[in-house]
Amino acid sequence: MGVNREPSAIRVEIGELALSGFRVDPERVTAAFERELTRLVERHGVPLATDGPLTLDALSGLPPLPAGLSSRRLGQELARVVHEGLSGHGEVTR
Repeated sequence: MGVNREPSAIRVEIGELALSGFRVDPERVTAAFERELTRLVERHGVPLATDGPLTLDALSGLPPLPAGLSSRRLGQELARVVHEGLSGHGEVTR
């Protein structure tokens, strides 16, 4: 997972999101995740990257998500959890 901050842009690259226990459409989850994470980053930035470019291997220790969510809702909630991790909550592996 890498986060780069350029003068007028923030780029977040996520290599893999591992989901187990969910019966959802992965493409719809991905689309909702990307939309919501983009919205959150545009609105709140990436607090962990305020001092410059940042590369993370993993975010862990984040809250669990309920298994009964729709694809769209799961993507949105997952984006919120990931953004929380990028905001300094949870455990970061560099």
